[in-house]
Amino acid sequence: MSDTYIALFSKFIPVGVWEAVHIIQGLLDQQSRVWPDTIHADTQGQALPVYALAHLCGFELMPRVRNWKDLNFYRVSAATRFRHIEALFGEPGRNVIDWDLIERHYDDLMRVVLSVAAGKISSVTLLRRLSTYSRRNNFYKAFREVGRVIRTIQLLRYLSDPQLRRRTTAATNKVESYNNFSAWCRFGNEGRVRDNDPAEQEKHIKFSTLLTDAVIFHTTLDMMSVLRQLAAEGWEISPEDLTVLSPYQTMRINRFGVYATDEITVTPEQYDAHLPDIDLTVREPVS
Repeated sequence: MSDTYIALFSKFIPVGVWEAVHIIQGLLDQQSRVWPDTIHADTQGQALPVYALAHLCGFELMPRVRNWKDLNFYRVSAATRFRHIEALFGEPGRNVIDWDLIERHYDDLMRVVLSVAAGKISSVTLLRRLSTYSRRNNFYKAFREVGRVIRTIQLLRYLSDPQLRRRTTAATNKVESYNNFSAWCRFGNEGRVRDNDPAEQEKHIKFSTLLTDAVIFHTTLDMMSVLRQLAAEGWEISPEDLTVLSPYQTMRINRFGVYATDEITVTPEQYDAHLPDIDLTVREPVS
């Protein structure tokens, strides 16, 4: 979902996977002119390798964070101390970033990220492999170490900037509103995907996204026409007024169509079942 209320891409994914992994790959693959610089996701999007990959691909990952007190903050060095937030970093000398490990594997990290950007390997495949690597694998540890750096920075920003928290909450709420609106548009079969074929599941999601975006686009055009009319009549419209508007409107949309009943008493003409110019004579079979 972009901040313009339109879905940039959609994908059917299995349960139990990192949502943000597919967000990164979807943004790399999508063909629109929109190129985001910030990615918002739910709490499950804050895995350390995902933070690292997002940063190396040029995206700023800023998920909505719950239970941040349970997360580790990492020190720049073992000797680093903080006056007011020392308790966030645990015991002195613990949770220290291994900068030497990052430096040793910097070229490897860059080669992998360039391969992802060039489409040689998907971010989903990469992170799946990373998740299955031994925790002693140095490449995994280097990726994890970069993720620790980026997540610590983002958590500190998140805690210290109320406006950033509001923007993150607003962005993730916008996604939830889109999902609710899309489900409202997708009322057939109660909005459920009833096919076990992955190709059919993918088509269901794609067509639902296309339908939802088309309704949003039409509603936006109607809203703009009304705004232009109000401005022409002398009404003053400020940017603050526009920020509270949303195209996820359902009140004046008739999902089931309009059916005329003014001719319900008219008797239809007798149906003529004759098919002209077609010889229906039964012929004997030729031996």
